[in-house]
Amino acid sequence: MKTLVGGAAAAVLGLIGLVVWWSPFLTLLAGAIPLMLLLGGGLAIYLGFDELKDTWKKDDDIGSPVGSEDDVDKYKKEIDDLKQEIESLKSA
Repeated sequence: MKTLVGGAAAAVLGLIGLVVWWSPFLTLLAGAIPLMLLLGGGLAIYLGFDELKDTWKKDDDIGSPVGSEDDVDKYKKEIDDLKQEIESLKSA
């Protein structure tokens, strides 16, 4: 209930202040809008460039191989060793 009363009081005072200080409000608004547009545009440029860099990285990663043939041979040998160990454990 306190929040409702406080919100209503703030809205009434804001409306009264807007009527009394209409000209300074418009001056403040005229100065704030270009600043917000400038900052918002700068943020959009930064985020767009960051996204572009991510797509460049993704394109570079697609062409590179995951592992060399030496790695593949090493893993095949390891799998064979593990299979032999499993068989020896089964027979014991």
